[in-house]
Amino acid sequence: MYNQLLLNYLYFHSIRIVLIDMTINNPIFIFSLITVIWFTPGILVRRWNEQKQIKKKEESQANSIKKLYPKSKDFSD
Repeated sequence: MYNQLLLNYLYFHSIRIVLIDMTINNPIFIFSLITVIWFTPGILVRRWNEQKQIKKKEESQANSIKKLYPKSKDFSD
């Protein structure tokens, strides 16, 4: 039983080492990994800034509309 577990462990460990070696030495994989790591923060920051600008624009438009139609003090709600 112990020998079978040891063989299974060694088998899966060797497969793991081979897969890691194949991915690390694969130039296409490394290129795509570096590209994803390089561009992901820029994409996230750009989306965040776009959302912030849209929100700021909507607030500015709302304030402009409030200035055009001031709330009168004559009417009580």
